[in-house]
Amino acid sequence: MIDWLASIGSQVRGGLANLGLQLRTFVAMLVASGGLLRRFRLVTDQVHFIGNYSLVIIAVSGLFVGFVLGLQGYYTLNKYGSEQALGLLVALSLVRELGPVVTALLFAGRAGTSLTAEIGLMKATEQLAAMEMMAVNPLTRVLAPRFWAGVIAMPLLAAVFSAVGVLGGYVVGVVLIGVDEGAFWSQMQGGVERWADIGNGVLKSVVFGVAVTFIALYQGYIAAATPEGVARATTRTVVIGSLMVLWLDFLLTALMFS
Repeated sequence: MIDWLASIGSQVRGGLANLGLQLRTFVAMLVASGGLLRRFRLVTDQVHFIGNYSLVIIAVSGLFVGFVLGLQGYYTLNKYGSEQALGLLVALSLVRELGPVVTALLFAGRAGTSLTAEIGLMKATEQLAAMEMMAVNPLTRVLAPRFWAGVIAMPLLAAVFSAVGVLGGYVVGVVLIGVDEGAFWSQMQGGVERWADIGNGVLKSVVFGVAVTFIALYQGYIAAATPEGVARATTRTVVIGSLMVLWLDFLLTALMFS
């Protein structure tokens, strides 16, 4: 009994210590971000690395999600004689939920793992230690530019996903099935609200960008300086990042649309 209680106490204490380390690292990284105003090129380079290299998978995934939404939405709405609202259904599904959420999950799998592996290898090869020896703060030079690049890139990628998804729904619904084109666009324009729908979707994507990017950087920063440690950190990035996105999506949806 005593051993069991001691084991639980040790796990709780370890979890609280890990949470405290995460908060300290996050605050320290934000404080160290002030120097980026003088060297904003570091951020733009990372935006290109994170965003541009993730653009293809985001766009292709958005197109096929739009295809599926257009097909399934038509079959569902046709039962009630409301197939003219297909454009509204596709747009709301994308800008409210699927755009930010699926983009964040793909971002965690593509860019997140890349960031974790990059930081982990820099630690394994003692590049971060060499920076500290030269009085260069790794939080300012390495982590902060990548963090803000992820925060900037996520809403842009989510917007591309939603836009391409709407195009995919248009191709299936209007071009292939024959839904009236005017009704498709007019229902969408009349039903999608700028702030209640698009604004909330953008806010979700920003929150997801903060969470997923920091998880990826933190896992690489604390990874064991071995190939096995980097591999485990990369796996943790995908698992923790994906679960965090789904949990935050539920929380934000409950707050926004309650």
